[in-house]
Amino acid sequence: MTPDDVLMAFEAALLDADRAGAARLLRTLPTSAGQVAASGALLADRVIVPALERIGSAFERGDVALSQVYLAGRICEGLLDEIAPAPDVTATPRPRVGVAALEDHHLLGKRMVLSVLRAAGFAPLDLGHGMRAAELARRAREEQLDALLVSALMLRSALRVKDLVAILAKDGGPALPVIVGGAPFRLDPALAGEVAATAWGRSASEAPRLVMSAIESSRGAP
Repeated sequence: MTPDDVLMAFEAALLDADRAGAARLLRTLPTSAGQVAASGALLADRVIVPALERIGSAFERGDVALSQVYLAGRICEGLLDEIAPAPDVTATPRPRVGVAALEDHHLLGKRMVLSVLRAAGFAPLDLGHGMRAAELARRAREEQLDALLVSALMLRSALRVKDLVAILAKDGGPALPVIVGGAPFRLDPALAGEVAATAWGRSASEAPRLVMSAIESSRGAP
């Protein structure tokens, strides 16, 4: 099977709630240089996330049920637990970073970002999911974060980032970088600017670099 064939079959397995079939498909992906298995981040970027994005788009069109979206996400979360990289406990301490899903209950993107940050030596805080902008802003300030990462699968959730940024700017605290990611931002790269995000990432693997860059820019600003 080609990678595209695997992606299509993986999506079909998720829609059928076939966890065993989905897991088998991940093991069929060809790898380069004779490697036995692809890394967790590679599998997530090439198969898991694209499949969930396709299912999310199908839901927005009314072609699949909400229950299918939910079950697909749960299956992928379990698979991600199996392939996630182990934390690098020897890494130098990093800035204080929080990760959340704003008004969104699709958690795979958030969990991927958490895994990548941990592997890069961060100790990110999981701030939860489904919360409104005001609640997330309050949590971010209480935790004295250096940066906040927000994951969104649905467009309506992505648009709420604008409210979050406005509340953070109004509360009088120090500037807090807000980094966003998820399907809506990949589909429309201009969206990050429209919601006043500090930066956006195309994949979870970019999170460590974006965090350090955003914090350095924030601290260097007059």
